[in-house]
Amino acid sequence: MLLIASAKVLERGIPMSEDRALVRRATVKDAMACANIIHDWLSGIEWITTDQPSASTLRDVIAQAIPDREFWVIGAPVAGYLSFNPDEHLIGGLYTAHPGSGAGKALVDRVKEDHDYIQLWTHEPNTAAHRFYHREGFEIVERKAEGRGDGVPELRMEWRR
Repeated sequence: MLLIASAKVLERGIPMSEDRALVRRATVKDAMACANIIHDWLSGIEWITTDQPSASTLRDVIAQAIPDREFWVIGAPVAGYLSFNPDEHLIGGLYTAHPGSGAGKALVDRVKEDHDYIQLWTHEPNTAAHRFYHREGFEIVERKAEGRGDGVPELRMEWRR
């Protein structure tokens, strides 16, 4: 497990205690907290115009995925999560309750520990995510103008050790 120094991980400018900075494997019990983080994020995004799933629908999808993937959470209560499919070397989702808190970096760093190659898809309008991933060493390698399901253009990014 990765423990981030409390001074590095902040929640809205307030240092998180060491127990809140702990990155750990998720359990199905974490699914609702993860679903709420996504649901809150989706409700604030103007460029996604398709109907969004409910928090309970998201919870069910996440609960099914947790046993089949590397699924990491940070914080107590959960302040972010990362879903990683090792067969495809693919980050399927990275969401934090407080972007800019350091939680996303801690989660990505945890996956980087065990892998030499990681890829992900990010919505093209999500420029904050692009800046974050560029800082973490990811490079854009592909673009899908129609996206991969919601009609929003997406970029594929890769990181190599």
